[in-house]
Amino acid sequence: MADAVTSQVIFDSKTRLIMKFTNISDGVGEAAVTKVTASTYLCDELYIERVDFMNQGMGVDILFDATTPVVALTLPDNNMNFDFTRFGGIKNNAGAGKNGNIKFTTVGAASGDRYTIILEMRKVNSQ
Repeated sequence: MADAVTSQVIFDSKTRLIMKFTNISDGVGEAAVTKVTASTYLCDELYIERVDFMNQGMGVDILFDATTPVVALTLPDNNMNFDFTRFGGIKNNAGAGKNGNIKFTTVGAASGDRYTIILEMRKVNSQ
């Protein structure tokens, strides 16, 4: 059995993207699973401006994808929100091979653990 996951676009404009992600774990969890492909949303990369999350029993690492993915945020087993808009959001600092994509890795997932994550992102183009 695999984790039961969903991804939903809540809002998509020329400059912003808001998505909701859910997971009910089978105990194996997710390892660097691509959740947002920047090119699908007509941008080069995404800055994380806000995150609202409800994690029950596990944490989640949000990664900027690259040759070696870089942890953008670690979300603990908790219910919280973070707002990074006052300084323009968390910029993608993944370095070599970065492609603008965002991945998730679950931390300490056991069967029945779950998350709901809402990411508000700003679209960035290099031109």
